[in-house]
Amino acid sequence: MKTIHHLVLAAAALSASAQAADNVVRLGNLKFAHYGAVSYIKEIAPKCGIKVEENMFAKGPDVMQAILSGDLDVGATASEAAISGRANGAPIFIVAGFAKGGARLVARPDGGIKSVKDLKGKKVGVTRGGIHEVLLYAQLAKHGLSWSDSPGKDVHVIYLAFADLNQALLGKNLDAIMQSEPQSSQAINKGFGMEVMKPYDTPIGEPVRTLVMSEKFYKENRATAAKFMNCFVQATKLFIDNKAAGEKYVRETMFKNQITKDDFEDAIANSPYTYDISIEHIQTTTDVMAKTGTGKMRVPPVAKDWVKTDLLEQAKKSLSVQ
Repeated sequence: MKTIHHLVLAAAALSASAQAADNVVRLGNLKFAHYGAVSYIKEIAPKCGIKVEENMFAKGPDVMQAILSGDLDVGATASEAAISGRANGAPIFIVAGFAKGGARLVARPDGGIKSVKDLKGKKVGVTRGGIHEVLLYAQLAKHGLSWSDSPGKDVHVIYLAFADLNQALLGKNLDAIMQSEPQSSQAINKGFGMEVMKPYDTPIGEPVRTLVMSEKFYKENRATAAKFMNCFVQATKLFIDNKAAGEKYVRETMFKNQITKDDFEDAIANSPYTYDISIEHIQTTTDVMAKTGTGKMRVPPVAKDWVKTDLLEQAKKSLSVQ
């Protein structure tokens, strides 16, 4: 009897352990102001009935790699990284958008760069594998400028991490950068950068940052996936409705007071939080990527096959969010 009792207890413990594991969501995120609401999900996760383990990455393609290796269930990234990931076999679905915009072409104030055409003969920095690379090439193509990562074309493109672009501009190693937020706002507010443009006049418009989910998690952990999306909508609604709460969390918790109030406000003005994503937007972004040769796509994915917003719509409806 004692053995049976122990077996029952062991089985119950295993079941509880499996249930606990089912309620854990492994989230990949990036350290940008407009990724703040996604980061905040872990703070309110317990009241959603889940536990969120957040892992920070340097850039979107790194998030894709972690999903591919099975280390993440959900990832926050620019659409370009999601699209190129899916194109090259990543088993993911786009399940929501979480921010719009978030890009700016910033030049040295003493460089005489007033428009994209003035980039001819200049060195321009961008992070490889992000939506900023796509936006830069779309702008150059629109203005009839050629580009290469070695001298010889109209524009010499230098690839650097987001964190290094400002330093290179400050040190006058670059003439301009296509930068994210809050780094572009910081460059402008500190006086070593000036805005040339917000690059939203290509077919892409304002790029939408994407929340992606592994197919396995989406299909096999529906209950937990639904709870996570409910939490995502709650966190996003808070950051949209209560700007002070969003600012406090991003400035103090994410950036440890390394960005100012002005940096935050300017950044979010250029990268507002959202919930939504459309099949049309992802398809257009895919088409521009194919045209400009970014993303190294084996087969450009068809947006309607992998943009799945049913969990988002369900969460918004349950929380009476428009």
